[in-house]
Amino acid sequence: MSDFRLAMISAGFEHGGNVTHRHLDGHPDLLVYPFESQLGNRTFNDFLASVERVQYRYPEFPEGLTALELYEQIIDEELKTFLRKRNGSKFRDADCALDEKVRIAEFVRLVGEPPIFRRQAIEALFRSTFAAWSNYYTRPRPGMVHVGYSPTIGIDADRMVRDFPNVRILHVVRNPFSAYRDTKRRPFPLPLSRYLITWNIYHSTVEMFAKMHPANVRIVRYEDLVEDKRKFMTEAAGFIGIPFLDTLLYPSWNGVEIKESIAPWGTVLRSTKDYNQAVISELSDDERRQIAQGTAALARHFGYDRIDYLSKLYRAE
Repeated sequence: MSDFRLAMISAGFEHGGNVTHRHLDGHPDLLVYPFESQLGNRTFNDFLASVERVQYRYPEFPEGLTALELYEQIIDEELKTFLRKRNGSKFRDADCALDEKVRIAEFVRLVGEPPIFRRQAIEALFRSTFAAWSNYYTRPRPGMVHVGYSPTIGIDADRMVRDFPNVRILHVVRNPFSAYRDTKRRPFPLPLSRYLITWNIYHSTVEMFAKMHPANVRIVRYEDLVEDKRKFMTEAAGFIGIPFLDTLLYPSWNGVEIKESIAPWGTVLRSTKDYNQAVISELSDDERRQIAQGTAALARHFGYDRIDYLSKLYRAE
C-alpha cells in the first residue's frame, strides 16, 4: 500500500461534523466514508477514557493479531451494524450496496501477514470499504483522498500524525448554545455540566494540536460554514488538497444532494444560519446562563463573543 491520502473530520457532538462530512460527499476527488468511521477499539484505554467512548478514539492494537482479528477489533459500529443487521440500523434505507465478505477479503489481502502495524490496518479499512462498495457513484483511482468522520478523533491528532504524516484533520467547533440544544434531541443526552466540560476539553486539546501540527490540524467554526459556504468550503478544499467545486456547497449522500433533513446522518437538521440561531431560543434562561459561564474563556478565543446573536449571551454571563 502506498500513496494513501487521508482526511478526517473531527468535531464535538452536534457541532456540524456530520454536516461538513456530507458537504464533502460528491466531490470526484474524494472517497467519503458512508457513515461515521469509528476507528476505535475496546482495548484502548488512557486518561481521557472517561471523557469519550472508545469507538470515537484512535485505536491501539495488541501485538500479534491476525488480519481478521484486527478487522474485528475496529468497532466501526455504524457500518458493521448496517452490514450485519440492516433492520437494526438507522441507515437501513440508505442505498449502499456493500458486501462485507468482499470488504473483509480485501482488508486481509491488503494488510498481509503479521506483524501488522496500526497504520496498515487503518489504511486497509478505508481502501477495502470502497473496493467493496459496488454502487458508489465513482470508482477509486490513484491520488484520491479518503475522508472519514469521527466526532472526537481530533483529541488523538498526535497519534494520527505519527502514523500518517500527511493526514489532514479538520476540526469543527460550534457555539455551545446551539450545540447543546441539538444534543438534547438524543434519547440519552449528556447532563449540561458534563457537556460543558467535554466542550472545553475537546476544543482546547485540538487547539493545542493545531499549534503543534499546523500543516495537519485546522480548527474551523461551524458558524462560518452556515454564514458563507463558498468561502468556508473553498478554504476547506485547499486545506485537504483538492480543487473547489460547487458540489461542496450542499450536503449529499453517494453523490446525490440531500434536500431535506440531514438525519439520520446527524442531529443538526439544517445547515443554515437561521437554524443555528433559532434553536438557542429553545433553551431556558438558566441553561443559557450556565453555558455562557462555563465556556466564556474558550468561546472568546474562538470569537463567539463577536457574533451578533451570541455576543449578548456572553455579555449577560
